[in-house]
Amino acid sequence: MKCFHPRGARRIAAAAATAAMLFGVAAAQPTPGAAAGWSLADAAAPYKGTTINVVILDRPSYVAEKALIPQFEKTTGITVKTTTYPYESALKAETLNFVSNSNQYDGILADLIWTGTFANSKWVVPLSTFTSNPKLADPALDLKDFFPVWLDAFKWDNVQYGLPFDSYSGLLYYNKCLLKKAGFSSPPTTWAELRDKYGPKLTNKSAGTYAYALQSLRGETQTADSFSRFLWDFGGSWYDPKTYAPQLASPGAVKGMEFRASLAPIMPPGIVSDDHAQVVQLMAQGKVAMITEWSSFYTTLNDPATSKVRDCLAVAKEPAGPAAADPAFGGFAYMVSSQSPQAKQDATYLFIQWLASKAVAPQLINKGAVVARKGADTDPALMKKYPYLAPMVAQWAHSNYDWRPRIPQYPQMSEVVANYGSQIQQGSLGIKPGLDKINDEIKGILTSGGYIK
Repeated sequence: MKCFHPRGARRIAAAAATAAMLFGVAAAQPTPGAAAGWSLADAAAPYKGTTINVVILDRPSYVAEKALIPQFEKTTGITVKTTTYPYESALKAETLNFVSNSNQYDGILADLIWTGTFANSKWVVPLSTFTSNPKLADPALDLKDFFPVWLDAFKWDNVQYGLPFDSYSGLLYYNKCLLKKAGFSSPPTTWAELRDKYGPKLTNKSAGTYAYALQSLRGETQTADSFSRFLWDFGGSWYDPKTYAPQLASPGAVKGMEFRASLAPIMPPGIVSDDHAQVVQLMAQGKVAMITEWSSFYTTLNDPATSKVRDCLAVAKEPAGPAAADPAFGGFAYMVSSQSPQAKQDATYLFIQWLASKAVAPQLINKGAVVARKGADTDPALMKKYPYLAPMVAQWAHSNYDWRPRIPQYPQMSEVVANYGSQIQQGSLGIKPGLDKINDEIKGILTSGGYIK
Protein backbone atom coordinates (compact mmCIF):
# COMPACT_ATOMS: atom_id res chain seq x y z
CA MET A 1 0.00 0.00 0.00
CA LYS A 2 1.07 3.54 -0.70
CA CYS A 3 3.02 5.44 1.95
CA PHE A 4 1.72 8.98 2.44
CA HIS A 5 3.76 11.95 3.50
CA PRO A 6 2.07 14.90 5.23
CA ARG A 7 0.99 17.30 2.54
CA GLY A 8 2.23 20.33 4.43
CA ALA A 9 5.69 18.84 4.90
CA ARG A 10 5.88 18.07 1.20
CA ARG A 11 5.01 21.64 0.36
CA ILE A 12 7.48 23.16 2.81
CA ALA A 13 10.25 20.96 1.44
CA ALA A 14 9.32 21.73 -2.15
CA ALA A 15 9.13 25.46 -1.48
CA ALA A 16 12.52 25.46 0.22
CA ALA A 17 14.08 23.51 -2.60
CA THR A 18 12.58 25.82 -5.19
CA ALA A 19 13.68 28.93 -3.34
CA ALA A 20 17.23 27.58 -3.12
CA MET A 21 17.10 26.85 -6.82
CA LEU A 22 15.78 30.26 -7.78
CA PHE A 23 18.36 32.17 -5.76
CA GLY A 24 21.34 29.89 -6.13
CA VAL A 25 21.31 26.92 -8.41
CA ALA A 26 19.55 28.79 -11.23
CA ALA A 27 22.80 30.50 -12.22
CA ALA A 28 24.38 27.16 -13.11
CA GLN A 29 23.88 26.17 -16.73
CA PRO A 30 23.28 22.57 -17.84
CA THR A 31 26.55 20.76 -18.39
CA PRO A 32 26.76 19.36 -21.91
CA GLY A 33 28.11 15.83 -22.10
CA ALA A 34 29.03 13.50 -19.29
CA ALA A 35 31.78 13.54 -16.72
CA ALA A 36 35.23 12.37 -17.77
CA GLY A 37 35.55 8.60 -18.09
CA TRP A 38 31.97 7.90 -19.22
CA SER A 39 30.37 8.44 -22.60
CA LEU A 40 27.03 7.48 -24.06
CA ALA A 41 28.70 5.93 -27.09
CA ASP A 42 30.89 3.68 -24.96
CA ALA A 43 28.01 2.71 -22.66
CA ALA A 44 25.84 1.83 -25.64
CA ALA A 45 28.49 -0.15 -27.53
CA PRO A 46 27.32 -3.59 -26.24
CA TYR A 47 23.78 -2.78 -27.42
CA LYS A 48 24.57 -1.53 -30.91
CA GLY A 49 21.99 -2.95 -33.32
CA THR A 50 19.36 -3.34 -30.57
CA THR A 51 15.85 -2.05 -31.31
CA ILE A 52 13.70 -0.74 -28.48
CA ASN A 53 10.03 0.20 -28.56
CA VAL A 54 8.80 3.26 -26.69
CA VAL A 55 5.27 4.52 -26.02
CA ILE A 56 4.50 8.15 -26.85
CA LEU A 57 1.40 10.36 -26.88
CA ASP A 58 0.01 12.66 -29.56
CA ARG A 59 1.15 15.77 -27.67
CA PRO A 60 3.82 18.44 -28.24
CA SER A 61 6.47 16.96 -25.95
CA TYR A 62 6.50 13.74 -27.95
CA VAL A 63 6.78 15.57 -31.27
CA ALA A 64 9.93 17.12 -29.77
CA GLU A 65 11.11 13.70 -28.57
CA LYS A 66 10.72 12.18 -32.02
CA ALA A 67 12.64 15.06 -33.59
CA LEU A 68 15.61 14.40 -31.30
CA ILE A 69 15.66 10.60 -31.42
CA PRO A 70 17.99 10.53 -34.48
CA GLN A 71 20.69 12.15 -32.32
CA PHE A 72 20.51 9.25 -29.88
CA GLU A 73 20.44 6.65 -32.64
CA LYS A 74 23.47 8.16 -34.36
CA THR A 75 25.50 8.20 -31.16
CA THR A 76 24.52 4.75 -29.91
CA GLY A 77 23.58 2.55 -32.84
CA ILE A 78 20.39 1.71 -30.92
CA THR A 79 17.17 2.02 -32.93
CA VAL A 80 14.22 3.64 -31.17
CA LYS A 81 10.76 2.83 -32.50
CA THR A 82 7.76 4.71 -31.16
CA THR A 83 4.09 3.79 -30.88
CA THR A 84 1.70 6.73 -30.54
CA TYR A 85 -1.52 6.63 -28.53
CA PRO A 86 -4.07 9.23 -27.55
CA TYR A 87 -3.94 9.65 -23.79
CA GLU A 88 -7.27 7.88 -23.29
CA SER A 89 -5.91 4.67 -24.87
CA ALA A 90 -2.37 4.56 -23.49
CA LEU A 91 -3.06 2.92 -20.11
CA LYS A 92 -5.22 0.22 -21.67
CA ALA A 93 -2.57 -0.55 -24.31
CA GLU A 94 0.27 -0.75 -21.80
CA THR A 95 -1.77 -2.82 -19.35
CA LEU A 96 -2.69 -5.27 -22.11
CA ASN A 97 0.99 -5.47 -23.04
CA PHE A 98 1.84 -6.46 -19.46
CA VAL A 99 -0.97 -8.90 -18.69
CA SER A 100 -0.47 -10.70 -22.02
CA ASN A 101 3.35 -10.70 -21.67
CA SER A 102 3.54 -9.53 -25.28
CA ASN A 103 6.81 -7.61 -24.75
CA GLN A 104 5.55 -5.04 -27.22
CA TYR A 105 6.98 -2.05 -25.33
CA ASP A 106 10.32 -1.59 -23.60
CA GLY A 107 10.00 2.10 -22.68
CA ILE A 108 6.86 2.51 -20.61
CA LEU A 109 5.19 5.91 -20.40
CA ALA A 110 3.55 6.36 -16.99
CA ASP A 111 1.14 9.07 -15.95
CA LEU A 112 1.91 9.85 -12.31
CA ILE A 113 -1.49 8.39 -11.38
CA TRP A 114 -0.39 5.03 -12.86
CA THR A 115 2.72 4.81 -10.69
CA GLY A 116 1.09 2.69 -8.02
CA THR A 117 -0.43 0.26 -10.51
CA PHE A 118 2.80 -0.31 -12.42
CA ALA A 119 4.99 -0.54 -9.31
CA ASN A 120 2.64 -2.78 -7.29
CA SER A 121 2.32 -5.14 -10.24
CA LYS A 122 6.14 -5.24 -10.65
CA TRP A 123 5.73 -4.33 -14.30
CA VAL A 124 8.52 -1.76 -14.18
CA VAL A 125 12.12 -1.87 -12.96
CA PRO A 126 13.36 0.24 -10.02
CA LEU A 127 15.58 3.01 -11.32
CA SER A 128 18.38 2.05 -8.93
CA THR A 129 18.93 -1.13 -10.97
CA PHE A 130 20.47 1.10 -13.62
CA THR A 131 21.80 4.07 -11.67
CA SER A 132 23.87 1.70 -9.52
CA ASN A 133 25.50 0.21 -12.61
CA PRO A 134 28.57 2.35 -13.46
CA LYS A 135 28.58 1.04 -17.03
CA LEU A 136 25.10 2.50 -17.63
CA ALA A 137 24.84 5.40 -15.19
CA ASP A 138 25.80 8.80 -16.61
CA PRO A 139 27.65 10.69 -13.83
CA ALA A 140 26.07 13.90 -15.19
CA LEU A 141 22.47 12.69 -14.67
CA ASP A 142 22.15 14.89 -11.55
CA LEU A 143 18.83 13.85 -10.01
CA LYS A 144 18.92 16.96 -7.82
CA ASP A 145 18.38 19.07 -10.94
CA PHE A 146 14.86 17.66 -11.22
CA PHE A 147 12.20 19.51 -9.25
CA PRO A 148 11.66 17.49 -6.05
CA VAL A 149 7.90 17.21 -6.50
CA TRP A 150 8.48 15.49 -9.84
CA LEU A 151 10.88 12.88 -8.53
CA ASP A 152 8.51 12.19 -5.65
CA ALA A 153 5.60 11.76 -8.07
CA PHE A 154 7.25 8.65 -9.53
CA LYS A 155 8.29 7.01 -6.28
CA TRP A 156 6.38 4.15 -4.73
CA ASP A 157 7.17 3.06 -1.18
CA ASN A 158 10.21 5.36 -1.44
CA VAL A 159 11.53 3.55 -4.53
CA GLN A 160 12.16 5.63 -7.67
CA TYR A 161 10.73 4.04 -10.82
CA GLY A 162 10.91 6.69 -13.51
CA LEU A 163 12.56 9.84 -14.81
CA PRO A 164 10.14 12.72 -15.40
CA PHE A 165 9.27 13.67 -18.96
CA ASP A 166 6.39 15.87 -20.18
CA SER A 167 5.76 17.57 -16.85
CA TYR A 168 2.75 19.85 -16.44
CA SER A 169 1.15 22.43 -14.26
CA GLY A 170 -2.25 23.95 -14.86
CA LEU A 171 -1.88 27.59 -15.93
CA LEU A 172 -4.13 30.54 -16.69
CA TYR A 173 -3.79 31.45 -20.36
CA TYR A 174 -5.35 34.81 -21.16
CA ASN A 175 -5.82 37.18 -24.05
CA LYS A 176 -4.20 40.37 -22.76
CA CYS A 177 -5.67 42.39 -25.64
CA LEU A 178 -9.24 41.43 -24.70
CA LEU A 179 -8.52 42.08 -21.03
CA LYS A 180 -7.06 45.49 -21.80
CA LYS A 181 -10.06 46.40 -23.95
CA ALA A 182 -12.30 45.50 -21.02
CA GLY A 183 -10.27 47.73 -18.69
CA PHE A 184 -7.99 45.17 -17.04
CA SER A 185 -4.22 45.55 -16.87
CA SER A 186 -3.59 42.14 -15.29
CA PRO A 187 -5.34 38.76 -15.03
CA PRO A 188 -7.50 37.61 -12.11
CA THR A 189 -5.68 36.05 -9.18
CA THR A 190 -8.71 34.36 -7.58
CA TRP A 191 -11.61 32.35 -8.90
CA ALA A 192 -14.03 34.85 -7.39
CA GLU A 193 -12.38 37.67 -9.36
CA LEU A 194 -12.54 35.66 -12.56
CA ARG A 195 -16.26 35.07 -12.19
CA ASP A 196 -17.50 38.29 -10.61
CA LYS A 197 -15.15 41.00 -11.87
CA TYR A 198 -13.83 39.74 -15.20
CA GLY A 199 -16.66 37.46 -16.30
CA PRO A 200 -19.40 40.01 -17.03
CA LYS A 201 -17.10 42.40 -18.91
CA LEU A 202 -15.55 39.69 -21.08
CA THR A 203 -18.74 37.82 -22.01
CA ASN A 204 -20.84 38.86 -25.00
CA LYS A 205 -23.19 36.03 -25.87
CA SER A 206 -24.68 37.80 -28.87
CA ALA A 207 -21.18 38.04 -30.35
CA GLY A 208 -20.36 34.46 -29.36
CA THR A 209 -17.48 35.46 -27.07
CA TYR A 210 -16.99 34.36 -23.48
CA ALA A 211 -14.78 35.14 -20.53
CA TYR A 212 -13.74 31.58 -19.70
CA ALA A 213 -13.93 27.98 -20.88
CA LEU A 214 -13.39 24.85 -18.75
CA GLN A 215 -12.68 21.58 -20.57
CA SER A 216 -15.15 19.10 -19.05
CA LEU A 217 -15.60 16.13 -21.40
CA ARG A 218 -16.69 12.97 -19.62
CA GLY A 219 -13.65 10.85 -18.80
CA GLU A 220 -10.33 11.83 -17.24
CA THR A 221 -10.83 15.40 -18.50
CA GLN A 222 -13.99 15.69 -16.38
CA THR A 223 -12.29 14.09 -13.38
CA ALA A 224 -8.98 15.94 -13.47
CA ASP A 225 -9.49 19.18 -15.36
CA SER A 226 -13.01 20.01 -14.30
CA PHE A 227 -13.91 18.29 -11.01
CA SER A 228 -10.53 18.23 -9.24
CA ARG A 229 -9.74 21.82 -10.21
CA PHE A 230 -12.63 22.99 -7.98
CA LEU A 231 -12.17 20.40 -5.24
CA TRP A 232 -8.92 21.36 -3.53
CA ASP A 233 -9.15 25.15 -3.91
CA PHE A 234 -12.48 25.21 -2.07
CA GLY A 235 -11.45 22.97 0.83
CA GLY A 236 -12.24 19.50 -0.46
CA SER A 237 -9.97 16.50 -1.05
CA TRP A 238 -10.23 12.95 -2.31
CA TYR A 239 -9.80 11.31 1.07
CA ASP A 240 -8.23 11.69 4.48
CA PRO A 241 -4.54 10.73 4.05
CA LYS A 242 -4.50 8.83 7.36
CA THR A 243 -7.81 6.99 7.32
CA TYR A 244 -8.61 7.00 3.60
CA ALA A 245 -12.14 8.07 4.47
CA PRO A 246 -13.39 9.83 1.29
CA GLN A 247 -14.03 13.57 1.54
CA LEU A 248 -15.89 14.03 -1.74
CA ALA A 249 -19.16 15.11 -0.13
CA SER A 250 -17.52 17.42 2.42
CA PRO A 251 -18.59 21.06 2.77
CA GLY A 252 -15.51 22.10 0.81
CA ALA A 253 -16.36 19.75 -2.05
CA VAL A 254 -19.91 21.07 -2.14
CA LYS A 255 -18.66 24.67 -2.27
CA GLY A 256 -16.30 23.81 -5.08
CA MET A 257 -18.98 22.20 -7.24
CA GLU A 258 -21.40 25.02 -6.49
CA PHE A 259 -18.79 27.49 -7.68
CA ARG A 260 -18.14 25.47 -10.81
CA ALA A 261 -21.85 25.54 -11.60
CA SER A 262 -21.90 29.32 -11.12
CA LEU A 263 -19.37 29.76 -13.96
CA ALA A 264 -21.89 28.61 -16.59
CA PRO A 265 -23.09 32.14 -17.54
CA ILE A 266 -19.56 33.20 -18.57
CA MET A 267 -18.71 30.01 -20.47
CA PRO A 268 -19.69 28.70 -23.92
CA PRO A 269 -22.70 26.36 -23.95
CA GLY A 270 -22.07 22.63 -24.16
CA ILE A 271 -18.80 22.81 -22.23
CA VAL A 272 -19.41 19.30 -20.83
CA SER A 273 -18.77 18.00 -24.35
CA ASP A 274 -15.49 19.88 -24.82
CA ASP A 275 -12.05 18.34 -24.40
CA HIS A 276 -8.64 20.06 -24.42
CA ALA A 277 -8.53 20.48 -28.19
CA GLN A 278 -11.87 22.29 -28.36
CA VAL A 279 -11.11 24.67 -25.49
CA VAL A 280 -7.62 25.49 -26.76
CA GLN A 281 -9.08 26.12 -30.21
CA LEU A 282 -11.72 28.47 -28.76
CA MET A 283 -8.98 30.57 -27.26
CA ALA A 284 -6.73 30.35 -30.32
CA GLN A 285 -9.59 31.77 -32.40
CA GLY A 286 -10.29 34.60 -29.96
CA LYS A 287 -13.65 33.20 -28.80
CA VAL A 288 -12.74 33.03 -25.11
CA ALA A 289 -10.56 35.38 -23.09
CA MET A 290 -9.23 32.89 -20.53
CA ILE A 291 -8.69 29.16 -20.07
CA THR A 292 -7.01 27.08 -17.38
CA GLU A 293 -4.97 24.51 -19.27
CA TRP A 294 -1.81 22.44 -18.98
CA SER A 295 1.57 24.04 -19.59
CA SER A 296 2.07 21.79 -22.63
CA PHE A 297 -0.55 23.75 -24.59
CA TYR A 298 1.56 26.89 -24.79
CA THR A 299 3.09 25.46 -27.97
CA THR A 300 -0.34 25.10 -29.59
CA LEU A 301 -1.56 28.54 -28.56
CA ASN A 302 1.67 30.10 -29.82
CA ASP A 303 1.64 28.28 -33.17
CA PRO A 304 1.54 30.85 -36.00
CA ALA A 305 -0.21 28.35 -38.26
CA THR A 306 -3.20 27.78 -35.96
CA SER A 307 -3.44 30.62 -33.43
CA LYS A 308 -4.88 34.07 -34.09
CA VAL A 309 -3.95 35.33 -30.63
CA ARG A 310 -0.18 34.86 -30.52
CA ASP A 311 0.52 38.56 -30.10
CA CYS A 312 -2.06 38.79 -27.32
CA LEU A 313 -1.19 35.54 -25.53
CA ALA A 314 -0.10 35.80 -21.90
CA VAL A 315 0.29 33.26 -19.09
CA ALA A 316 -0.18 33.44 -15.32
CA LYS A 317 -0.64 31.19 -12.33
CA GLU A 318 -4.00 29.50 -11.88
CA PRO A 319 -6.52 31.49 -9.82
CA ALA A 320 -6.68 30.68 -6.11
CA GLY A 321 -9.74 29.53 -4.24
CA PRO A 322 -10.93 30.59 -0.79
CA ALA A 323 -9.28 27.57 0.86
CA ALA A 324 -6.08 27.08 -1.18
CA ALA A 325 -4.07 27.90 -4.26
CA ASP A 326 -3.75 24.29 -5.38
CA PRO A 327 -3.07 24.27 -9.13
CA ALA A 328 -3.67 21.33 -11.40
CA PHE A 329 -0.73 18.93 -11.37
CA GLY A 330 -0.07 16.16 -13.86
CA GLY A 331 2.55 14.64 -16.08
CA PHE A 332 4.54 11.60 -17.08
CA ALA A 333 7.74 9.65 -16.62
CA TYR A 334 9.49 7.01 -18.64
CA MET A 335 10.05 3.64 -16.97
CA VAL A 336 11.69 0.40 -18.08
CA SER A 337 9.52 -2.68 -18.62
CA SER A 338 10.48 -5.56 -16.33
CA GLN A 339 9.27 -8.00 -18.98
CA SER A 340 11.81 -6.92 -21.60
CA PRO A 341 15.02 -8.93 -22.02
CA GLN A 342 17.96 -7.57 -20.05
CA ALA A 343 19.76 -6.16 -23.09
CA LYS A 344 16.66 -4.24 -24.11
CA GLN A 345 16.18 -3.02 -20.54
CA ASP A 346 19.70 -1.62 -20.50
CA ALA A 347 19.34 -0.02 -23.93
CA THR A 348 15.99 1.47 -22.94
CA TYR A 349 17.46 2.96 -19.79
CA LEU A 350 20.26 4.57 -21.80
CA PHE A 351 17.60 6.19 -24.00
CA ILE A 352 15.49 7.39 -21.07
CA GLN A 353 18.54 8.73 -19.25
CA TRP A 354 19.61 10.61 -22.38
CA LEU A 355 16.14 11.98 -23.09
CA ALA A 356 15.73 13.25 -19.51
CA SER A 357 19.27 14.64 -19.28
CA LYS A 358 20.31 18.20 -18.45
CA ALA A 359 22.00 18.56 -21.84
CA VAL A 360 18.91 17.58 -23.86
CA ALA A 361 16.39 19.59 -21.78
CA PRO A 362 16.94 22.97 -23.51
CA GLN A 363 16.64 21.32 -26.92
CA LEU A 364 13.33 19.75 -25.90
CA ILE A 365 11.95 23.07 -24.65
CA ASN A 366 12.93 24.78 -27.88
CA LYS A 367 11.01 22.13 -29.81
CA GLY A 368 7.85 22.50 -27.73
CA ALA A 369 8.32 20.00 -24.89
CA VAL A 370 7.72 20.63 -21.19
CA VAL A 371 10.44 19.34 -18.85
CA ALA A 372 11.06 19.23 -15.10
CA ARG A 373 14.72 20.28 -15.12
CA LYS A 374 15.60 23.23 -12.86
CA GLY A 375 18.57 24.38 -14.91
CA ALA A 376 16.59 24.56 -18.15
CA ASP A 377 13.27 25.81 -16.76
CA THR A 378 14.95 28.70 -14.92
CA ASP A 379 17.46 29.62 -17.62
CA PRO A 380 16.94 33.40 -18.11
CA ALA A 381 17.04 33.21 -21.90
CA LEU A 382 14.50 30.38 -22.04
CA MET A 383 12.25 32.07 -19.47
CA LYS A 384 12.19 35.21 -21.58
CA LYS A 385 11.42 33.22 -24.73
CA TYR A 386 8.75 31.02 -23.13
CA PRO A 387 6.53 32.95 -20.69
CA TYR A 388 4.83 29.82 -19.37
CA LEU A 389 8.02 28.77 -17.56
CA ALA A 390 7.95 31.36 -14.74
CA PRO A 391 4.38 30.66 -13.49
CA MET A 392 4.87 26.92 -13.95
CA VAL A 393 8.03 26.88 -11.83
CA ALA A 394 6.40 29.11 -9.21
CA GLN A 395 3.46 26.75 -8.90
CA TRP A 396 5.65 23.67 -8.57
CA ALA A 397 6.92 25.16 -5.30
CA HIS A 398 3.60 24.25 -3.67
CA SER A 399 2.18 21.59 -5.99
CA ASN A 400 0.52 18.52 -4.53
CA TYR A 401 1.53 15.34 -6.35
CA ASP A 402 -1.48 13.58 -4.86
CA TRP A 403 -3.78 16.13 -6.50
CA ARG A 404 -5.19 12.96 -8.04
CA PRO A 405 -4.62 9.77 -6.02
CA ARG A 406 -1.77 7.59 -7.30
CA ILE A 407 -3.12 4.40 -5.78
CA PRO A 408 -3.91 1.42 -8.06
CA GLN A 409 -7.66 1.96 -7.54
CA TYR A 410 -7.57 5.41 -9.11
CA PRO A 411 -8.89 4.38 -12.57
CA GLN A 412 -12.04 3.01 -10.90
CA MET A 413 -12.37 6.14 -8.79
CA SER A 414 -11.89 8.36 -11.82
CA GLU A 415 -14.69 6.59 -13.67
CA VAL A 416 -17.08 7.22 -10.78
CA VAL A 417 -16.23 10.92 -10.67
CA ALA A 418 -16.42 11.24 -14.46
CA ASN A 419 -19.88 9.67 -14.52
CA TYR A 420 -21.55 11.60 -11.70
CA GLY A 421 -19.42 14.71 -12.16
CA SER A 422 -20.69 15.10 -15.71
CA GLN A 423 -24.29 14.62 -14.56
CA ILE A 424 -23.81 17.24 -11.86
CA GLN A 425 -22.36 19.70 -14.34
CA GLN A 426 -25.17 19.08 -16.84
CA GLY A 427 -27.75 19.68 -14.12
CA SER A 428 -29.35 16.25 -14.42
CA LEU A 429 -28.16 15.41 -10.89
CA GLY A 430 -28.12 17.74 -7.91
CA ILE A 431 -24.77 18.76 -6.46
CA LYS A 432 -25.18 17.30 -2.97
CA PRO A 433 -26.96 14.10 -4.09
CA GLY A 434 -24.34 13.62 -6.80
CA LEU A 435 -21.44 14.11 -4.41
CA ASP A 436 -23.05 11.69 -1.96
CA LYS A 437 -23.17 9.06 -4.71
CA ILE A 438 -19.51 9.72 -5.59
CA ASN A 439 -18.49 9.53 -1.93
CA ASP A 440 -20.37 6.29 -1.30
CA GLU A 441 -19.04 4.49 -4.38
CA ILE A 442 -15.46 5.57 -3.77
CA LYS A 443 -15.75 4.45 -0.16
CA GLY A 444 -16.72 1.03 -1.51
CA ILE A 445 -13.71 0.99 -3.85
CA LEU A 446 -11.31 1.96 -1.04
CA THR A 447 -12.86 -0.61 1.30
CA SER A 448 -12.55 -3.38 -1.30
CA GLY A 449 -8.95 -2.33 -1.87
CA GLY A 450 -8.12 -2.73 1.82
CA TYR A 451 -7.53 0.95 2.50
CA ILE A 452 -10.53 1.37 4.80
CA LYS A 453 -10.78 -1.21 7.54
